Amino acid sequence: MDGFAAVDFELARQVLQRGIAALLLIAFLSTLNQFRPLLGEHGLLPAPDLLEWAASSKRRAGMLRPTLFRWVAYTDRRLVALCVTGMVASALVIAGVPQLGPPWVPLVVFLGLWFGYMSIVSLGQTFYGFGWEMLLLEATFLAAFLGSDAQPPATVVIVLFWWLVFRLEFGAGMIKIRGGREWRDLTALMYHHETQPMPGPLSRQAHLLPGWFHRGEVLGNHFAQLVVPWFLFAPLLSAWIPGPVPQLIGVAAAAVVIATQLWLVLTGNFAWLNWATIVLAFSAIGIPGAGTPASDPLPDGMPLSWVVVTSAVGLGYVILSVPAVRNLVARRQLMNASFNRWQLANAYGAFGTVTKERIEIIVEATTDADPDEAQWHEYEFKGKPGDPTRIPRPFAPYHLRLDWLMWFLPLGRSLDEWFTGLLVRLLEADPATLRMLRVDPFDGARPRWIRAVSYRYRFATRAEHRRAGTVWIRDRRRLLIRPMGFADELD
Repeated sequence: MDGFAAVDFELARQVLQRGIAALLLIAFLSTLNQFRPLLGEHGLLPAPDLLEWAASSKRRAGMLRPTLFRWVAYTDRRLVALCVTGMVASALVIAGVPQLGPPWVPLVVFLGLWFGYMSIVSLGQTFYGFGWEMLLLEATFLAAFLGSDAQPPATVVIVLFWWLVFRLEFGAGMIKIRGGREWRDLTALMYHHETQPMPGPLSRQAHLLPGWFHRGEVLGNHFAQLVVPWFLFAPLLSAWIPGPVPQLIGVAAAAVVIATQLWLVLTGNFAWLNWATIVLAFSAIGIPGAGTPASDPLPDGMPLSWVVVTSAVGLGYVILSVPAVRNLVARRQLMNASFNRWQLANAYGAFGTVTKERIEIIVEATTDADPDEAQWHEYEFKGKPGDPTRIPRPFAPYHLRLDWLMWFLPLGRSLDEWFTGLLVRLLEADPATLRMLRVDPFDGARPRWIRAVSYRYRFATRAEHRRAGTVWIRDRRRLLIRPMGFADELD
């Protein structure tokens, strides 16, 4: 790694640009399929209501993050147009088309994708309140400055990607050390595979592994998140340590991060969080001689104007990163926090505590007239546990937003407003809402009564699975919402 150009990091650039674009394509597709029933004109938390609220005063307007829909009135059709445009642009980057031109072409494309997806996240409210939304936005912004195939990537931009991975991994490690005791006594992974928001097909097998293995998982996690991220910066020492050693250390650090994330991919469904971390970790993989400097006579084969732009971005990031650095050393560390309106140089972290008991809210309905004597039928969600005999499915990196919010419901002190709206939509047999579910027990017909019941779920042991074929063992806890129906149907 010399001067302005990271000549040996051409593979890193290709993976970063195309990988981030692939995640953006999935994010826009997820939005296309789910935003309208969740947040559209007739959604559970309508985006137009949020925009109207923000427009009512300057103070409220300042609380709303930048979005295209502050200048262009929101409609569901315009949301669809934005998603389709984002998907097409992402596909072009995956194919490498913008990268064939000068560096300004991928710059414009990625900045457009960044602002387009931010326009969605800014209206997403609780359904977009996940750390990986900020992560994808920040990664997209940085990808805009990776340049094109005409010249090597800028050293400062590659280093900014290392800084992003460092904040992501080290921040997550510190939040765990400062969080629940289970991370310090090495028992966290004895619960996590069972109680994580959306288990995968191998989660049960992982949960049933012996205790010594789970303790090893925690130790490995601490090593991967608290120690390894520091070594991502090793290639910067190449000016003082000649030879391939500094670069090899960076590659080894990236390999550890990638390996740990692949284990999480195998044992869970965390939307694009793990896949994004894998893509970003490739920023530390430098291959000597793999890059081809351009013939431009200016600094290190890079146009002077591009050196100025990328250097300015690096300087700006130094300033923006001050709150994130303070947060990393703070006793009360914030988890998944943004310190500016543009969601750059954010603080990241996840699972500071691990839930030790899995409570699921099951939505049931009936067409019978008397709810006390009725036969109740369950709605099945696509990802979250319901039917005790159903093996969890792999969905990541696709994001099932409704299923994720259902996991958070039992953790709150009260049921969220959107959940009551969901029950009303199910009573109405709203087609858009029903399409987000796996099973509608009434095949599109309207039920007469609906209710919500909580159950405790745990993975079946090997003996229980052999005996009954069940994946989950559940026991009913309590009735959360008593039977409710429409008044005009109760006469």
